[in-house]
Amino acid sequence: MFNLKLFKDIGVPLYLFIYLIIPNSAITQTLKVDFIRNLETSLNKRDLEFIKKNFRNDENQNIPKQFSKIINDFPNSKWKIKRLKSNIPDEDILRIKVSGEKIVQGEIHILESNFDYLFSIVNGQIDEGIIKNLFTTIRTDNNKIDISFKIPDKVLTGSKYDIDIILNKPLEEVIIAGSIKPHQVNSIFEQEMLLEPLASGGIFKITRAPSQPGTQIWSGIIAHPEGMITFTKSIDIVDEI
Repeated sequence: MFNLKLFKDIGVPLYLFIYLIIPNSAITQTLKVDFIRNLETSLNKRDLEFIKKNFRNDENQNIPKQFSKIINDFPNSKWKIKRLKSNIPDEDILRIKVSGEKIVQGEIHILESNFDYLFSIVNGQIDEGIIKNLFTTIRTDNNKIDISFKIPDKVLTGSKYDIDIILNKPLEEVIIAGSIKPHQVNSIFEQEMLLEPLASGGIFKITRAPSQPGTQIWSGIIAHPEGMITFTKSIDIVDEI
């Protein structure tokens, strides 16, 4: 039985990102370029005062605490934020990318996380923020493993869909191992994952979406002679496409 200690030690930032971008922010009705630039700068400069000042009272204590954990896990993490055009009136979208490295027991762990943040502004505050298209990897292979992740961003409620993690250059007689499973954000630390041999050269899974709209999150791991890859992907469950 493989306990997700890797997630506990270096995967935590993935879920902490959500704490930083959900709360309400006291900005004007029109999302300004200056605010986006200042938010990006504050994250990169570890400016906790900016974060405290721009988030609502019930979050201005929690956010700096969670952000401090990210800094401890990946001290050199870099944030990039840009605004995307939305086709929905009164909706704003930020595309956020976080990258960083950390050495654990002599191994370099490389973080890459990308996600979109959708929200509206009500009474000068960010309201109803939603994370979309979240995909995060933490790798120790220095990108030597040629791997493809084929996981949809969006599926219909109750429908069957495929999850394929493909090793493009299988290792003949060398056995690799891996596993994937859905999880609840608040219970990831208690979950265990059973690593199984991947004789087929990857993880190939057919699953069914929940019957209600929402978000489904999958986490997995690939253990390879060149290193290890952990990944997390969110899937938007919708009642129409």
